[in-house]
Amino acid sequence: MKVIQFYKDEKQLIKKAVAHDREAQRLLYEKHAPKMLSVCRQYVKDIHHAEEIMMNGFFKVFTNLKKFKHQGSFEGWIRRIMINEAISFLRKKNQLFFTDDVTVYAQETWNNTQIDLEVAQIQNLIDKLPEGYKMVFVLYAIEGYKHQEIAKMLNISESTSKTQLFKARKLLQKKLNQQNKTYNGSVEV
Repeated sequence: MKVIQFYKDEKQLIKKAVAHDREAQRLLYEKHAPKMLSVCRQYVKDIHHAEEIMMNGFFKVFTNLKKFKHQGSFEGWIRRIMINEAISFLRKKNQLFFTDDVTVYAQETWNNTQIDLEVAQIQNLIDKLPEGYKMVFVLYAIEGYKHQEIAKMLNISESTSKTQLFKARKLLQKKLNQQNKTYNGSVEV
């Protein structure tokens, strides 16, 4: 029986993929596609649209692979492309709306006594946020971008980014509290 190493050295795979080796491209795709679909899914509710974004993202990955400088992680480089694809998709669909309310809000703290919700339930709550809130929340809280970076990516001011995050957190907190009351059997009517 012949043993085949599934994922070879990533640098070698990248080098072969740059030279249009289809097998190397397939292996890179198979290695990263599940995580990247998850990234796209964080921004877009519909799984079919998320898959479309991921496929467009991988097209860009493979057409721009020679630009990858091996500085930082390859996965991080792909992730950035996927995020940009998701933002572009939402812009094209005119689904990104931001309020220009520049009120400065105090830093919110999360109540850590929230129940342990399944990831799918939390994703569902995030999906129900207005698109502007959702985009800033995901970029800041999940992806780890700073407000300055988010503002530049979305062509908004830093204060708008902060306001969107504040409002997203507040709305999520409200939804989590409602969910807690439902799970604890104390639904208010």
